[in-house]
Amino acid sequence: MPDPEPARATKTERRRAAREHAESIRREAEAKQRNRRLAIIAGTGAALATLLIVAAIGISNAQDDDSSTQAGSGSGAVSGLGAAAAPPWPLPPDATDRVAAAGMDTGPMGMAEHYHAHLDIIVNGEAVPVPANLGIDPATGGMAALHTHTADGLVHVEADTQDEAFTLGQLFTAWNVKLTAEQIGSMTTTDGNELKVYVNGEEQSGNPAILRLADQQQITIVFGDQQQVNIPDTYDFSGV
Repeated sequence: MPDPEPARATKTERRRAAREHAESIRREAEAKQRNRRLAIIAGTGAALATLLIVAAIGISNAQDDDSSTQAGSGSGAVSGLGAAAAPPWPLPPDATDRVAAAGMDTGPMGMAEHYHAHLDIIVNGEAVPVPANLGIDPATGGMAALHTHTADGLVHVEADTQDEAFTLGQLFTAWNVKLTAEQIGSMTTTDGNELKVYVNGEEQSGNPAILRLADQQQITIVFGDQQQVNIPDTYDFSGV
């Protein structure tokens, strides 16, 4: 006898099967869409992580670069501390006290490192001299690591250790002349005057008091009118 034909699905069964097939397709589509969203989120997170890493590296490099021109917080804390007096600024009568205030002493001279920088100060178009024998005890002849011998702005740096950081502000503290980003001596930028600092002809930003001294720097401080000032980009250290 021939096999009986399979029973035909009822209309209700066909509708249920169609709904189940449609639901299966919908779930598959939702799963694909969800996976795409997860991939986008993961990609965005990876990109953000990369940006954060790059930013961190940039900040680190900027800090490393900055360390070449700015000293650490130790010497910065004793930088630019002085009197708010008008120029010209003479030698302080209490040389050893001022040297101590700058975080130095007038003991035996350091032999680990010896280099020179040159400082020009121009206030309202007029040169202000840096006095000779700054940082030197007149009673004993003892010298601080930062000192001058002549009144031509030549600064001697004689350090006890290699790569010891000294700042421009430490020299000003030993000189008893206040120095900040907005003030030199008694003169401030609050009345519209400008105070700018240049190293080898390049304008510097930030607080000049924490400018780190380096070999053969030509440092120029200009207060007041900037238009008529010729900013030197070098100094002849050959005779030092």
